[in-house]
Amino acid sequence: MRLGGRLAAAIEILDDIDRRHRPAADVLKDWGLSHRFAGAGDRAAIGNIVYDALRRKRSAGWLLDSDAGRALAFGALLLEWDQSAEALNATLEGDRFGPSPLDAGELAVLAQRDLRTAPDAVRADCPDWCAALLERSYGEDWVAEGAGLATRPPLDIRVNTLRADRDKVLAELAGTGAERTRLAHQGLRIPPIDGSGRHPNVQAEPAFQKGWFEIQDEGSQVAAELAGAKPGMQVLDYCAGAGGKTLALSALMDNQGQIFAHDSEKQRLAPIFDRLRRSENRNVQVAAKPSELAPLEGRMDIVLVDAPCTGSGTWRRRPDAKWRLAQKQLDVRKGEQRAILDAASAYVKPGGLLVYVTCSVFDEENGDQISAFAERSPSFKPVDHAARWDELFPGHADAARVTSLGLSLSPAKSGTDGFFFSAMRRAG
Repeated sequence: MRLGGRLAAAIEILDDIDRRHRPAADVLKDWGLSHRFAGAGDRAAIGNIVYDALRRKRSAGWLLDSDAGRALAFGALLLEWDQSAEALNATLEGDRFGPSPLDAGELAVLAQRDLRTAPDAVRADCPDWCAALLERSYGEDWVAEGAGLATRPPLDIRVNTLRADRDKVLAELAGTGAERTRLAHQGLRIPPIDGSGRHPNVQAEPAFQKGWFEIQDEGSQVAAELAGAKPGMQVLDYCAGAGGKTLALSALMDNQGQIFAHDSEKQRLAPIFDRLRRSENRNVQVAAKPSELAPLEGRMDIVLVDAPCTGSGTWRRRPDAKWRLAQKQLDVRKGEQRAILDAASAYVKPGGLLVYVTCSVFDEENGDQISAFAERSPSFKPVDHAARWDELFPGHADAARVTSLGLSLSPAKSGTDGFFFSAMRRAG
């Protein structure tokens, strides 16, 4: 397919997403199944246009003064594909499979628009109602931080030190562009793709099948390191999900001690069993039933709460979620976070740590939750997060925002997804 056909397909998909309010991944999958003539390269390029349009929805729409799929797709190419209106029109001229070129009215609007003069929420590429939340979290940097959440993400890998080391995995992934991560000590990063490119399918690599590495954002790896798990400890991953942080903690513990992986929704734990077999993590027990946790009360060195949240820190990877998010969902998540913190705290032993992590960038889900929990549970006190950061990541003071309640990572400041981390020690 030429660019015109790919652009037409992206417009069709964007209109479907808007009309039926369906997740982008589902619509893209359905389109691929009904257009089997499209090759892998075509599907990747179409997906890139769609995801770029969703990441940059506000700015792309503002450039053409429209929220229609056509405006968003054209805007994405202008903003992210190093295309000009003139070059696009020349490419589309006479292409019977492509959309019509930009008309005189669209070109006139484009000529009058300079993104540097756009409203703040447009430059931040965020919903209007989220602007105040971002400003509260980031102060005068909120527009740049919002824009950082609208960029293309890298592909991050965590080397499983139980099976391999970074040099060994780097050698296996030669030719992919992988390099050592800036912060995470066992991380590798394949940079964001350009234009119609696509990341290599690293899960098809023999090294992945042998358990040498897992796909995990660098920010998630950093959060696991900050938790401070060491060999011989007793650890509870209270919201383990598919087990990404469970496996990272197990490797940090060198398979010594015990980790209990629990999630209130058992189906979320399903992937962990294959991951454990592949990675040779042998100190993990999956505790799917609440009754299995009763013997752990007051005994854990570390209880990790990777709390359910809005996922605003992952907007680079799931940009359609940004536009589906509403205040009601945020309120629901805040209630869940409060209840989970209270329940999980019962398993921390005197002198142990309660670790709270979200992939949200909103203070309402982060510092506010820690402050409120500390008031309800005065036996828990936040640790010195600045000292903890400097000990683990010396020389990188500029890569995290640190307060007395915790620390946060973000694409613009840290180069990672958005994460919040807080550790609270229970009085001995």
